[in-house]
Amino acid sequence: MAKAETLDRGTVEINQEECKGCGLCVAACPPQVLRLSERLNSYGYHPVMYVGQGCTGCGACFYACPEPGAITVFVLQQPARAAPVQGHAAAAA
Repeated sequence: MAKAETLDRGTVEINQEECKGCGLCVAACPPQVLRLSERLNSYGYHPVMYVGQGCTGCGACFYACPEPGAITVFVLQQPARAAPVQGHAAAAA
């Protein structure tokens, strides 16, 4: 499966007003799907934004963030996979 076809395993919600733009979560994110926004929040900080795809749901950003309530990570439910056929006899039966 090509990289573009892989399903996201999680998603991230950033509270733009709680984020102080320190960038610790950006540095901690293994798939590098967080960026500092170009716009300012009401406190004058450049908050972090999620690029919209590629999150693994690992939570590294959550644990790196010093601001309580700024980051929420959601782990997405994966669709069930079909069970593999066990041997040729089961396939013929």
